[in-house]
Amino acid sequence: MTHDDRISEVLANARVVFFDFDGPMCDVFAGLPAPKVAEQLTTLLSSQDQAAGAKAAETDDPIEVLRIAHDADAAIGQDVERALTVAEVEAVAVAGPPTPGAVEALQAARSSGRVVVVVSNNSADCVQRFLELHGLGEYVERIVGRPSGQPHLMKPNPFPLITAAEQAHMDVTHCTLIGDSLTDIQAAHAAGTTVIGYANKPHKAALFAEADADAITDDMNAIADAFTTA
Repeated sequence: MTHDDRISEVLANARVVFFDFDGPMCDVFAGLPAPKVAEQLTTLLSSQDQAAGAKAAETDDPIEVLRIAHDADAAIGQDVERALTVAEVEAVAVAGPPTPGAVEALQAARSSGRVVVVVSNNSADCVQRFLELHGLGEYVERIVGRPSGQPHLMKPNPFPLITAAEQAHMDVTHCTLIGDSLTDIQAAHAAGTTVIGYANKPHKAALFAEADADAITDDMNAIADAFTTA
């Protein structure tokens, strides 16, 4: 399930390629499950704010727990964020290898003369750690991680993509994002970049089509191949 011609078309215009981290590059919580991390963060949150803790207990998404903590209180939010960053760094160490095709896509992007920036709602620390562990640092120009203390600026907010484009000294319209969630598609549209939806679960293809992703694929290798034809 790929629109390879569409991918090449999208990439042809992109001088800078933004890779989302969790999904397109790796499965962050493959070894240390996200629900377990969410539970740890919720316990920490509950010890400081019972009402917020009760609300957080309803989700198994660590990023969502972080949002709830920050909404409750900025100082508590920063405590939870620190704990989340520690957990993410631990998680990527046991996450296993990169997503199939991700290394090839990174290599092909660089070989084609494009600049690669990782743009993630995960911490820059955990992205950096993963790149070091797998020897991928040479392919990545910059990392724009979670904006510390400001979870409202995470994707779907366009802020990280606009920041990444500024850091790469490139107009956002000459950038494209490869992302695996609806928030990626929304952030790209809001920022004015094109977006390739990586549908790593069967239901996502229809979701991304409905959200008007510029191209959709279920295979990172197809993106690697498209760099050579773009």
